[in-house]
Amino acid sequence: MFPTKTEKARDELQAGQRTLSQRERALLLMADGRRSLTDFSPLFPSRVEAEQAIQGLMQRGYLQVARPVAPPPAPAPTPVPAAEPIQVATSADSFDGKRSLATTRMFLFDICERMFVRRDPRFANQMRDALREARDREAMLTIAALMLSEIEKAAGPERADSLRERIDKLLPPAETVH
Repeated sequence: MFPTKTEKARDELQAGQRTLSQRERALLLMADGRRSLTDFSPLFPSRVEAEQAIQGLMQRGYLQVARPVAPPPAPAPTPVPAAEPIQVATSADSFDGKRSLATTRMFLFDICERMFVRRDPRFANQMRDALREARDREAMLTIAALMLSEIEKAAGPERADSLRERIDKLLPPAETVH
């Protein structure tokens, strides 16, 4: 199943509209008729919850099943110069211990630009939109999980793990309930 947005979903994603949770909004941002349940799973703790969320959004009129169409021919991969990999820890990029959502957001925007703009411009736009809408730690973690899932596919688990460690250092700690 490859869900796609309905007009109701597009209205929900407009500025000022906030009737869905951040996860549901992220799911709507990604629903382009080309992504399957597997692509949405990183948004949720389990595949079952991802499937339930998709079904719920379909029942409420936000998503519909995309009509199968032949995918456009894949563009020839653009060779990435060896000097372009993301530098996670360098002397000019030392971590000074200040954790904030703003710092995390900027780091994720940077990853988006470096990793996705040329390889998957549509995904890059979706992630930019999601980052602009993200207002809390959970939203940042959701977006980071999506990006890291794609990075792991494209660049391998070591790259994804190193970026995950950096994100963990940048995000403010989860609030503890006493």
